[in-house]
Amino acid sequence: MPRTSALEALPVRSALPALTGALDAHGTAVLCAPPGTGKTTLVPLVLAGLTGGGPRRRVVVAEPRRIAARAAARRMAWLLGEPVGASVGFTVRGERVVGPDCAVEVVTTGVLLQRLQRDPELSGTDVVVLDECHERHLDADTTAAFLLDVRETLRPELQLVAASATTDAEGWARLLGGAPVVEAAGVSHPVEVVWAPPARPVRPPHGMRVDPALLTHVASVTRRALAERSGDVLVFLPGVGEIARVAGQLAGVDAEVLQIHGRAPAAVQDSVLAGGTGRRRIVLATAVAESSLTVPGVRVVVDAGLAREPRVDHARGLGSLTTVRASRAAARQRAGRAGREAPGAVYRCWPQAEHGRLPAFPSPEIRIADLAAFALQAACWGDPDASGLALLDPPPAGAMAAAREVLAAVGAVDVSGRATERGLRMSRLGLHPRLARALLDGPPGAAEVVALLSEEPPREYGDDLAAAWRTARRGGDAYAARWRTESARLRRALAAPAGADRPGARGAERPAATDPQVRRGGVGERSSSAPASASGSAFAPGASPDDTTAGLVAALAFPERVARARGEGAYLMANGTGAALGDGSGLRRAPWLAVTVADRPAHSASARILLGAVIDESTAREAAAHLLASGEEVHWEDGDVVAREVERLGAVELTVRPLREPDPGLVREALLDGLRREGLGLLRWTADAHALRARLGFLHRTLGGDWPGVGDGELLERAGEWLEPELSRARRRADLGRIDAAQALTRLLPWATGEAVRLDELAPERIEVPSGSRIRVDYSAEQPVLAVKLQELFGLAETPRLAGVPVLVHLLSPAGRPAAVTADLASFWREGYRAVRAELRGRYPKHPWPEDPATAEPTRHTNARLRRG
Repeated sequence: MPRTSALEALPVRSALPALTGALDAHGTAVLCAPPGTGKTTLVPLVLAGLTGGGPRRRVVVAEPRRIAARAAARRMAWLLGEPVGASVGFTVRGERVVGPDCAVEVVTTGVLLQRLQRDPELSGTDVVVLDECHERHLDADTTAAFLLDVRETLRPELQLVAASATTDAEGWARLLGGAPVVEAAGVSHPVEVVWAPPARPVRPPHGMRVDPALLTHVASVTRRALAERSGDVLVFLPGVGEIARVAGQLAGVDAEVLQIHGRAPAAVQDSVLAGGTGRRRIVLATAVAESSLTVPGVRVVVDAGLAREPRVDHARGLGSLTTVRASRAAARQRAGRAGREAPGAVYRCWPQAEHGRLPAFPSPEIRIADLAAFALQAACWGDPDASGLALLDPPPAGAMAAAREVLAAVGAVDVSGRATERGLRMSRLGLHPRLARALLDGPPGAAEVVALLSEEPPREYGDDLAAAWRTARRGGDAYAARWRTESARLRRALAAPAGADRPGARGAERPAATDPQVRRGGVGERSSSAPASASGSAFAPGASPDDTTAGLVAALAFPERVARARGEGAYLMANGTGAALGDGSGLRRAPWLAVTVADRPAHSASARILLGAVIDESTAREAAAHLLASGEEVHWEDGDVVAREVERLGAVELTVRPLREPDPGLVREALLDGLRREGLGLLRWTADAHALRARLGFLHRTLGGDWPGVGDGELLERAGEWLEPELSRARRRADLGRIDAAQALTRLLPWATGEAVRLDELAPERIEVPSGSRIRVDYSAEQPVLAVKLQELFGLAETPRLAGVPVLVHLLSPAGRPAAVTADLASFWREGYRAVRAELRGRYPKHPWPEDPATAEPTRHTNARLRRG
């Protein structure tokens, strides 16, 4: 019997006429309704004609999470007074409860993606509701793009509703071809905001790490909220680990402490969503409780202010979830949970001054996530570069290029980017392409290891993949139960004939592998070669079958992360990234590993290995055959030329032998690299060489034209011209030191134009002064400098000029000390000489100091020598 009063009390009912009218007129609509208004439960029932008297139709509701899909189906069935599977059913990973008379089916967006790939027309479906589209999950964006394509080309009568818990609907309305926006007002009670930042600064999140001091503070604020307010308390935390730590710190509180997240057992999820039994509750939740689920009885929200988003470091080939500051939109959603049933309060664990600096909305996954699964979906849809898909945000070009490399490496696409038969089969396995490759090419037992990798095991299972596999086999926890279900599903999928579709089989549908636990694949593959054998690895004697299987599967899934030891606990992966195991790891003495899960701690150049499997070199060679390369390597290293023959597996050196007769061209390039790294000081620079370089530099600055630049960069750029033929004959650093830079520089002179012969005229090495001395000119400064004893210039009225530039004359005392500096000798003789004469005449009485230097005889001698001579 339908629960009529509960149905009529849902606030979204007032918006239903506008919604149905919009669908009848346009075929698409955007529904904006706050959490708790009934958009997820009442709207599908009305559209299916199960309530409200409309025509009977089949409605598919797509939810971003399994927990939300189950909860929505159970809530709708409860409203109808029926068991799940009668009029309302659901399909999630490994579980399908759908009867023959089902009118509303709730699925995850990944399940709907798989269904669209097999049956683009969605035969028998009249309406699709994309729920929680504001969260911008990658599967949801992809599903929306495919559905719009289907409406445009195959089924214009298919109706589409984009349902959002926020009012940011303009983008979706544009995407749906100018769809009407229907807004439903919720029953909103006042929510008091209490700013409760930590008393002392806490470290910002990095990677998956959250400062324990913040978690202690959240637990303290939760105790405070429990004491100051009535009703149940909903605490938002970024992940399962943080939930467990805060739960431990709340031991002994006078309330029932519950946890709700995607990994929680179904029975626990149901008990949380069913409401309290009289005792107050503290519900610790991830972002799943922001809008996907409604937890009854909540009057208080404690918000840690953090969220998890996928990130991919393409340079290191690492992908993982990352802890970030929650957006302002998420903070509003979380706060609203406190005011759904009555006035409430939200305790925000950050300063009010920081709130305005938070991002307005969460980042769309398409901008930040690993796109290999998305690229495979697009290729199977017939649009390899996704350019024809209607997406709110286009995929980043770099991420798509990296994704195509992965797909090509596993044989999922051909050279044009089109999906191969192998790629089509991979897409139907419901796995990330990396894991699909490991399942298809792996040994017997691969399904169990792939199931382990498709949802990262709990940390308490350890960092040894084979040991974690054994733990899952023995385990009685919720993770082990999910693992068994997924293992069975993968075994069935693997046993099915290639290309077989079984849409009606229980558990045959599974979300596309874009959930964060799978989004850890880096990039780096460059060819599509699959291993020749899936079971030919020869591990060390005594290795268990579990170790062998786990190692091969891990290496097949992540070939660019096979890693060779370079010290106890330290490894170099084939992608060039260093990695390290924890101090207590049992893997520390393994010579080779296949790293399946890793992240990079703050301020660390190396990755931290969180999960890996022992392999041997033959397994590494087999799984990462496309990374094998051998050849001559000649390069500059540690101050000299190194020539060797190297066999590599990516960045890992397998064998190295000295090269007796290296290619002269490679040696020459290595020497040039050495000059670029260590500078031109590797050559032999005499005083004459430095002087010539300075003269050429002066002429280049002054005259330009054919006179060459001789700065370091310019000389290095033209090294092949002026250092030959000596450079081609050189073999090592010592040979560079024998090259006379002065002789080599003369090759840069403008001989072709004839200007070279004017070098001594335009920039002479020495200038003859009136005394007859030939004085060296210093060209190292911007203006040529002539340092000469004052008495040697008597009678010289005008300053010498070089290439039209007056020299800067440094007039020296008889002892060679600076007496004056001038670029205008005539002016100095008239105005400056008297003061210098007065100061130095008494100090140097043996030297001439005539009153009229213009008519005096220039000399470099004393008065006595002049009288004798």
